[in-house]
Amino acid sequence: MKISIQEADFDVGAEIAELRAQRADIGAIASFVGLVRDSNDDSAVTGMRLEHYPAMTTKALSDILAEAAQRWHILDATVIHRVGELQLCNQIVLVVVAAVHRHDAFLACEFVMDFLKTRAPFWKKEQTPQGARWVEARESDETAAQLWAASTGDAPL
Repeated sequence: MKISIQEADFDVGAEIAELRAQRADIGAIASFVGLVRDSNDDSAVTGMRLEHYPAMTTKALSDILAEAAQRWHILDATVIHRVGELQLCNQIVLVVVAAVHRHDAFLACEFVMDFLKTRAPFWKKEQTPQGARWVEARESDETAAQLWAASTGDAPL
C-alpha cells in the first residue's frame, strides 16, 4: 500500500502502471481523482491551500487503508494527497484500489475516499474574489462515513 502526501503533482497513468506492474492477480482497478474546481456552495473559487499534520495524516490514511483491506479483498492501493498552494483544475487527491474483482475495487475506493474526507486531518483554505476562507466539513461527507460505519454488508445502507 502506498501513501504519499506531497506538494508535487502526480501522474495518474504512471501511478496505476506502478500499482499493477508484474501483477497477474489483479482483475480490477478502481480510481478516483479529485480536482480544484472554480466554485463551492455557489461561490467563486480561484485557488486553495491545503494544510495537514504530517504524522497524524499519514497514520489516519494508513488506518483507513487497513480498514478497507479488512472489509474487502483488495490486493493493493495507492493514496496520494497534495498539500500547499493549488490552482484551478489542479489535481488534489488520487485513490487507486486493485482487487481480484471489480466489486471489491469499487467499494474499497469509495470507502477510502469517504473516510479520507472525514478522518484524515487536512484543512482547506479557499481563495475567493472576496478573500480567503477555511472550508468547513460537509454534512454529506459525514453522512457518507456514518453509512459505512453502520453498514454490516458490502456497501453503505
